[in-house]
Amino acid sequence: MLSWKRSKAMRYSLLVILVLFGLTGVVFSQSKAVPTLSESDCVKCHTPQPADIAAAGGAHQGLGCMGCHAGHRPSSKNNIPVCSQCHSGKPHFDLKDCLGCHKNPHTPKKITFGGTVTNPCVTCHTQQIAQLKEHKSKHSALYCSTCHSVHREKPECTQCHKPHSSGMTASDCRTCHQAHMPTAVAYGADVPSASCGACHQKALGLLNASTAKHSKLACAFCHPEKHKYVPKCEDCHGQPHPAGIHAKFPKCGDCHGIAHSINSWAAAPAPAKSEAPLVAPAPTTPAPAKKKKM
Repeated sequence: MLSWKRSKAMRYSLLVILVLFGLTGVVFSQSKAVPTLSESDCVKCHTPQPADIAAAGGAHQGLGCMGCHAGHRPSSKNNIPVCSQCHSGKPHFDLKDCLGCHKNPHTPKKITFGGTVTNPCVTCHTQQIAQLKEHKSKHSALYCSTCHSVHREKPECTQCHKPHSSGMTASDCRTCHQAHMPTAVAYGADVPSASCGACHQKALGLLNASTAKHSKLACAFCHPEKHKYVPKCEDCHGQPHPAGIHAKFPKCGDCHGIAHSINSWAAAPAPAKSEAPLVAPAPTTPAPAKKKKM
């Protein structure tokens, strides 16, 4: 009987112990519960980051701290996200080392890069690289960062190139040239002839000195839109002479000279007077003397 009572007491003690352990576990688990953080908690320690986001955060502004940083150490071993966590689906997002250009993820649009950068640029600026490749020029051999040392900066052409004439300004360059295909010169009908004459000085000089109707026309009237386009005289004048004349002289310039100085013929030198050669008179034979009659 005693052993049975002792056994019952032991079972009771064991049950009490188990209950106590269970209660201790509940208390312990409650003490280890992860606290819920808010934005106001973050700024208590991290003051520069919220200020950066507010000033130049771009699309990151609407995310909040928890939108990128899901947890905090030590409960979260690494609470620094990778860019691909949100950014994907474009060639630019497949590039490595995002922080090489986007130094501060809290100001993502403030981009800085070195002086020999091209590949990252062309993943977004596809039209510009296509123009550089199609229209080869000295610009095609440069890095993007050679001209654009700061993202979205558009340098003035006169930063590297001298203007064609003293009267030209940097804004005049874009009248005829596009930076990524500078040799594909194109212009409107209102481009001043002085701009053309900056390169074509001889042609404009002849035109200004001429008294023909051509001198009253702008360069772009005869050479519209496309650089180096040379019109035919027939485009404006048709065939004003009889067919026989055009057949004999198929080139208008054979008679009229060049278009910039039309009909400016030089005075023909007067023909030299031809003189008869000096020839000595032929000797005459004296007639025989008549005999006198006796």
